Amino acid sequence: MLILRRSDVVETLAGREAEVIDLVAEAYRLHDEGRTALPHSTFLRFPEEEHQRDRIIGLPAYRGGDAPVAGMKWIASFPGNVAAGLERASATVVLNSLENGRPSAFLEGSVISAKRTAASAALAARLLTEQAPPSGVTLIGCGVINLEILRFLKAALPGLRDAVLYDMDPERAEAFARTCTEAVPGVRTVAVREIGDALAAHPLVSLATTAARPHLDLSDCAPGTTVLHVSLRDLTVETILGAVNVVDDTDHVCREATSLHLAEQRTGNRDFVAAQIGALLRGTAQIRREPGRPVVYSPFGLGVLDIALAEFVRTEAEAKGLGVRVDDFLAS
Repeated sequence: MLILRRSDVVETLAGREAEVIDLVAEAYRLHDEGRTALPHSTFLRFPEEEHQRDRIIGLPAYRGGDAPVAGMKWIASFPGNVAAGLERASATVVLNSLENGRPSAFLEGSVISAKRTAASAALAARLLTEQAPPSGVTLIGCGVINLEILRFLKAALPGLRDAVLYDMDPERAEAFARTCTEAVPGVRTVAVREIGDALAAHPLVSLATTAARPHLDLSDCAPGTTVLHVSLRDLTVETILGAVNVVDDTDHVCREATSLHLAEQRTGNRDFVAAQIGALLRGTAQIRREPGRPVVYSPFGLGVLDIALAEFVRTEAEAKGLGVRVDDFLAS
């Protein structure tokens, strides 16, 4: 068993945004070709009132293709951690041998989870704005995920120069602006205090909040804005029904009270989904932008991305001699 700590994962992935985006794109193509196995995520919730916002999610997955891999991510989301100075999410990933089923690697997973999420968002931004690449982005929610999204957007959209930031906590937004300036050189950042001003600032918007239910429309956005709806529960049903919607997997995203799930419950169908990103990448589907309608990308976050990136990290880290090997983890 190879154990890879957070420091090992960070070292392995530093500066490799372009490679991670390509890896995520290939995983989406394989998924669209039917060469993955992806059961629905399992949500563990708790009966106590003080844990109503907390959850732990299990994402098992298999990626086929030339380098098949199987495993599972186990990720906890405790929003109250933020006020206590801790990261909201913590995660682990286990990889299993396809020769005998035994666990072969155990990795710190929060970095992998954040970077695969950001790579998915950046890939969609590049794909959905290729006719008119934006020079600026608005980030709603000033946390780890939007920081990684900005980092990956800079890799996917080299012309990106500006970022407007908004958070319900203005001081958090100001501190986040300084963090972004240090982490993503070449992108000017400014925090604003009104969400309407933020939404109107740029034709590309990333929503990465801890919202548990819809609270936002896009009336302040410019016509044709592209929205990366990463947190999945920000947009009202009316907004979803009025948008051109792209998802990673329709079956996965239309559950667990996401905005799209609520839209399905309202309409009784999923006709509001225009395309899945894997089909767009393969050229088997297309979307047409319509005047005045935003394009909304809502990725549920497929476990196959975590497993694919974890295998990449395992291979690279092992070649560098990183991690701790425990040869007697299992019985001989």
